[in-house]
Amino acid sequence: MKPIIAMPSDALVEVNPRMPSDYPAYAPHDVKEAVFAIGATPLILPFPDNMAEAQAAAEEMVNLYDALILPGGPDVAPQYFGEEPIPEIGITVSQKDEFEIALIKATLAANKPILGICRGIQIMNVAMGGTLYQDLATQDPDYAIQHTQATIGNFVTHHINLEADSRLAKLVGMKLLVNSRHHQAVRKPGKGLRVTATAPDGVIEGLESTDNNLFVGVQWHPENLWQKDPVQLNIFKDLLTRI
Repeated sequence: MKPIIAMPSDALVEVNPRMPSDYPAYAPHDVKEAVFAIGATPLILPFPDNMAEAQAAAEEMVNLYDALILPGGPDVAPQYFGEEPIPEIGITVSQKDEFEIALIKATLAANKPILGICRGIQIMNVAMGGTLYQDLATQDPDYAIQHTQATIGNFVTHHINLEADSRLAKLVGMKLLVNSRHHQAVRKPGKGLRVTATAPDGVIEGLESTDNNLFVGVQWHPENLWQKDPVQLNIFKDLLTRI
């Protein structure tokens, strides 16, 4: 049987006048295709609207899969890292945050591996007690390059540098050109996580577990690059080796 790799859903909250509450739950197409490309089966996990059900839902769903991908999505609500929202923060969905934090904790407790992508590295960091920049341009005094790229999303725009002893460096090398579609970023790493990749201005681009192989997170979007750059698919293949 093929490994099952789950990913929490996003929600397209667009009001249909006939069915105002009937909006779709979905996962990013290119993430789903990357899972197929490495020979695994993708599974989309919807989050409950009732946040009181998040913990129970996560604990039930964790038995359905072998590994978890946390894809990109909306901003993480600052209430989950002890802050009030600044004017520059984007759309947040607290129901999604609540469910994903519960899902991360259930997955780690079950000793199952996680790959975080963009928002995924951020929500993982928050789940582990870390903090985020709500908006790099207004909060990071060293912010110096374009992290919300103006070009289309599957073009690379800036370099990252990787730590020599990191799992990521073994997968993609010591220096890599990546795409960049974010304005939030990891500020203070959470417990059990270490920085393994940075942008030229110091913005954190990679996190990994310090005491096991359960988590690898990237701030860029390898799901949009692997089709033309096989090195980027290594990040997804690595998830299978950690099962």
